[in-house]
Amino acid sequence: MNKKKIINDPVYGFVSIPSGFIFDLIQHPYFQRLRYIKQVSMTHMVYPGALHTRFQHVIGAMHLMQLAIDTLRSKEVAISGEEEEAALVAILLHDIGHGPFSHSLEHTLIEGVSHEVISSMLMDRLNTEFSGRLSLAITIFNDNYPRRFLHQLVSGQLDTDRMDYLNRDSFFTGVSEGVISFDRIIKMLTVANDELVVEAKGIYSVEKFLIARRLMYWQVYLHKTVIAAEQMLIKALKRAKELSNQGEVLFATPALQHFLKNRVNAENFIAEESHLNWFTKLDDTDILSALKCWVDHDDFILSTLCERILKRDLFRTELRSTDFEESEIAWYKEQAKEQLNLTPEQIDYFIYYQVIYNSAYSAEKEPIRIVNNKGQLLEIAEASDLSNLEALSKKVIKYALTYPKELATKDMGVSSKY
Repeated sequence: MNKKKIINDPVYGFVSIPSGFIFDLIQHPYFQRLRYIKQVSMTHMVYPGALHTRFQHVIGAMHLMQLAIDTLRSKEVAISGEEEEAALVAILLHDIGHGPFSHSLEHTLIEGVSHEVISSMLMDRLNTEFSGRLSLAITIFNDNYPRRFLHQLVSGQLDTDRMDYLNRDSFFTGVSEGVISFDRIIKMLTVANDELVVEAKGIYSVEKFLIARRLMYWQVYLHKTVIAAEQMLIKALKRAKELSNQGEVLFATPALQHFLKNRVNAENFIAEESHLNWFTKLDDTDILSALKCWVDHDDFILSTLCERILKRDLFRTELRSTDFEESEIAWYKEQAKEQLNLTPEQIDYFIYYQVIYNSAYSAEKEPIRIVNNKGQLLEIAEASDLSNLEALSKKVIKYALTYPKELATKDMGVSSKY
């Protein structure tokens, strides 16, 4: 079989699959499942073009990894063929553990288990299936390889994952603030002491990258309507699990049924292999088919949430820099209780309070280092002449209150600042 394939990517053009082994990994059912998982979850409710998938993203990230390796080799950074293949496999499989609707339902179906952990478990399975061929990729993925720059290209402040998702998500949403000079950044990468660093000429492209990341979070990933849609989806699944635990028989695919009937958490997910088997059969279509059927369920909470999601009759979210007063939240809860005829236990399905964090750059966790013309390594804020880099490294906190939008028309009887 001819495995020298190319993929026509709308962002980068033609992307080559670099080897027969990587072609076999892409063809594996674990990987093909990513075709049916949206990259940015419920964001299409705000930006209709945002229907791209995790499959597209990881293919793009692999392409950028190849460009980065080619650049480093051109600067006489020795990278063996084995290391190259391992780095490509690590970035290709870094998101293989994502479940339906990506981050939105990450801790809803399986409590306390991140997609990174599941990715690692699936990579171990694939390593067994491919007779140990993924061993070095797993070592790089888990940051246990002495040449740290390879891991940093997979997961770091300037990794190929972030470069692709910013570029790709801005392309499909149409939000131009996310456009970055990924090619310029990659060309400016080099290695010092086995750490990934940036040549001084690339500092402005990196600054733009960090600014774009912050803007994309507020404008796309943490858009107030996206927050509402994601919370409604989470609450619909929570209600379905609650009803299932009470003995209700709900329509669901066998894979989804498994997670509705069983409480799966960090302890038993790792201990019992069957949970991972069922997880690999889940994607967005399981959830969507269930929502369409649950619209007609007798339970008011479940049917209301599902109907409003499918009709895009979404709740409203207020997003602020200052916290909500307890009296405000109590007012909305009381209104929801009266107008929707809810019991106190049911109110949390309609009123959601969240604290949201946005940090574009963490200098403490892993600083981006700039190498100047004298060969000195400087942290980017120290090397830059822009004062806003310090601001970008600070965690921004906002407060969100989500509620049925019909409640917002009522006179609260409190100060107009609300």
